[in-house]
Parts: sequence; structure tokens; C-alpha cells
Amino acid sequence: MKELAKVLRSRAIEEGFDAIGVCQADSIPHAGPDLQAFLRRKYHGQMEWMKHRSHWRGDPKVLWPQARSVIMLAHSYAPQSDPLDCLERRSCGTISVYAQNRDYHDIIKRKLKRLGRWLIDQRSGASIKVFVDTAPVMEKPLAQAAGLGWQGKHTNLVSRKLGNWFFLGAIFTDIRLPADDPGSDHCGSCRRCLDICPTDAFPAPYQLDARRCISYLTIEYRGRVSPEFRKAMGNRIFGCDDCLAVCPWNKFASTARECRYHAREELRSPALASLASLDDAAFRKMFRGGPVRRIGRNRFVRNVLYAIGNSGDAELVPVASALMADSDPVVAEAARWAKAQLKAEVKGSSIP
Repeated sequence: MKELAKVLRSRAIEEGFDAIGVCQADSIPHAGPDLQAFLRRKYHGQMEWMKHRSHWRGDPKVLWPQARSVIMLAHSYAPQSDPLDCLERRSCGTISVYAQNRDYHDIIKRKLKRLGRWLIDQRSGASIKVFVDTAPVMEKPLAQAAGLGWQGKHTNLVSRKLGNWFFLGAIFTDIRLPADDPGSDHCGSCRRCLDICPTDAFPAPYQLDARRCISYLTIEYRGRVSPEFRKAMGNRIFGCDDCLAVCPWNKFASTARECRYHAREELRSPALASLASLDDAAFRKMFRGGPVRRIGRNRFVRNVLYAIGNSGDAELVPVASALMADSDPVVAEAARWAKAQLKAEVKGSSIP
């Protein structure tokens, strides 16, 4: 098995993964209780899917009783520039680094399937299951157990070699492979990720209240975002990278080798005016093949209008006005809010 594990690592790197680790399927006994505590505090907000299969999510052996080992793989999407720079361009939108090109689910799943097929070829009769973020699997605790890094104070995985700009994929197998040593915490006294959060979404280090998180509010949350958070959202229209961007371990991260993660030029810092004018067909066309598409035109334009309201740009008043009668009531309300904000910011304005 040691020889198979050694060759597997080489094969994973050849496939384009940046790191690989192995843990046993029963190596995260704390995950279930931690998840239940998270749910009891209602930190999951509208993400009811976290509750529905929490018994599977908290224990890989419940999800697949035949599982003996879990192979965890990291795939870097580290950006070419500092994503915080986009926040200064208030008349443009900021899209999270991971969503500025192709959907990582598709890219990673293909790689996992190829690697899994190779493993089956080496061990006739072996079985595998591959997962990328959409199944009830707690990838971050498994990745820490497999030695890929540790869950930082912002609850994301951090690696001393990759920083925190990487996706995770998992291969469950009924083969028992040699396990790696688990990752250990190297956050120390640093709290940059906690202090930069615009909405104070961290009740304590290593805890996230998703209901206050801009990534949750712009992607998962359906309906009218509370006025309490709208100003803090700034020009973030899909996700938020602030806590990731300030992690000191990113100094060891290299720009992603996978070119399909590199930002499309039109998504680096797109003009809010053009984004607000998207109808459903234009929205689908613009974001085809990428993560943004899954939230739909209405939720996206809602976010764009909050950004317009925060822009301080009086030239965007007609853009907001044009959407005040939108067929979606949430979009229409966001348009009215945006216009009111711009009117209040422009002193001496004659905005009707």
C-alpha cells in the first residue's frame, strides 16, 4: 500500500493538483458535534441543506459505510493581483476571485474522476466516490485530518505552501491507504481575517455566523438584504474575499496554474451600469460556464443595485431609476434604495 500511495501522489500532481493528503474515513469524530453546534446557533441562515443531511455530513462512514480512506486534494486558484484593489473602484463591481472564470466544480470533478479511474485500474475490484463541494461532505475537517493544512480563524483552510486560495476535492475509497499526519494550527496571535470583516461575521475566532457574511448575503440569501448590511457590502456583488486576501500565509502562494481560473478581463472590475442592464438572457450568456450564473439574474441585479447605492456616483441615478418598476419586487426595492442613497450622498442634488 505504501508504494501505491507514493505513486498516487505523483499521479495527482501530474493531473494538476497542488497538494494531496490521505486520512481514514473515521478521522473527524468532532465534525458532527461541531456542525450540530453551528446549526443550533442558526449560523447557517437560509442554507437548510446543511441541516437536511447533517448526519451524513458529520460522518463519512454514515455517508458511505464502505469507505475506509479519504483522499483529499487541493487545487490552487490564487489570483494574479490583490483582489482588495477592486474595492476602490466604487462604480465597478467586485466579483470573488474564484468566480471570475469557469466553474471549479466541473474542472475538479473531471480531474478527480480521472485520478479515481487510475486508482481502480491499480486495484481491481476497488470502489470510489468523488465529491466536489456539492455533496454532504465536510471537506475542510477532512483536509485538515489529511494534512493539507488547518482551518484558520476565518474557518477556511490555510496551507503553509498554498496560502488559502485553493479548492478542495475528495475521493472516498474502500481501499485502506496509509494516512498522513493531520495539519496543525499556525494562525498564532494573528487576527487580520477577523478584523477586516466588513460585517463582523465572526462571533469568535474559528466561528462564522453566515447570516452576517457578505458571501452568504450575495450568493445564498434570497430576498431583501437587511439595511444593516447594505452599506458594508460596498461594491461586492458576488462573494467577498477580504478575510482570505489578508492572510499572511498567502505570501507563499503562487498564481494558479489552471488558466481557466484566471480572471476573464470583462469580470475583473465590471461597470455597474452595464451589469444592471442585464436581462435574463444576457445574464445567462455573460456568465455561462461560471459560478455566478447559479444565483440567477434577479439576485445578481439586486446585488448590483446595492453596489450602485454605495457608489456615490450620481451618473448611476438613471440606471437605478430604470429598475424601480422591475418585475421582481426585490430588485425594484433595491433600485429605490439605491436611488435614495445616491440622492442623500450628492449634496445640493436636484435628483427627482
